[in-house]
Amino acid sequence: MTVHILLVDDDTELCDLLQQYLESEGFAVQCAHDGEQAIKRALNQRLDAIILDVMLPKRNGFEVLKAIREQQDTPVLMLTARGDDIDRIVGLEIGADDYMPKPCNPRELIARLRAILRRSQKAPTARPLIEIGDLSIDSARREVRLGGVSLELTNAEYNILEMLAKSRGQAYSKEELTEHALGRRYTAYDRSIDVHISNLRTKLGDNAHAETWIKTVRGFGYMLNA
Repeated sequence: MTVHILLVDDDTELCDLLQQYLESEGFAVQCAHDGEQAIKRALNQRLDAIILDVMLPKRNGFEVLKAIREQQDTPVLMLTARGDDIDRIVGLEIGADDYMPKPCNPRELIARLRAILRRSQKAPTARPLIEIGDLSIDSARREVRLGGVSLELTNAEYNILEMLAKSRGQAYSKEELTEHALGRRYTAYDRSIDVHISNLRTKLGDNAHAETWIKTVRGFGYMLNA
C-alpha cells in the first residue's frame, strides 16, 4: 500500500531534494510551500503523515499544526532550523509526534518517519481493551476514554499511555519509553517524553500536587499508578 506524505517547507530546492529521496524509498510525496497551502492540503485529502517545517510564510508551522490537530490526528514530524529547544518543546506540546533539527540527514528522516508510521498503524494486540478504574484504552481502535468521555490524544501520547497501562505499577525509563513508544533512541537532553507526559497529565486531569494517573519515578522515568 502506498504511503502518502505531505512535505511542507518554503525552501523549494530542499523540498525537491527530499521529495526525490522519499519517492526513491517508495513514498508518494506532494509539497506545500506556505502555511495556508499546507492547511488546505492537509485537511482536504487522506494523508498518512506530514513533514512540517516551523518557519513558513503566511502561517507558521505551529499555526498549521494547531489547525490540523483541531480536526485530525495525522502523524506529524516537525523540522526546525533554529537551535533553541523551545521550538521543539512548543511543537510537541501542540501535538507533534516527533521533531528533527535542520539540516537533517535524509536517512534519519526516513527512519523517524517510518517509526511514527509504525506506531500510528500498530496492529491490535491480543488484549484489545484495557480498563483501569474509569480509564479505558481500546487498542483495536486506538481510543481512550476517561469517565466515558473520549480523550483526544496524539499518536505519541497514545503510545506512551498504552505502554504504561499494559504494565501498570511498573516504572519505565525515558530510554525505554522513547524507544518503544516513539520508535527511536533516547539522546541526552531529549525532553520529548517529558513534554508528552505533561500533555497526557493535563488531559487525564493530573497536576503537580496530585499525580492520580501518571507517577514520576525520580531519576528514572514514569509509571501508571496501579
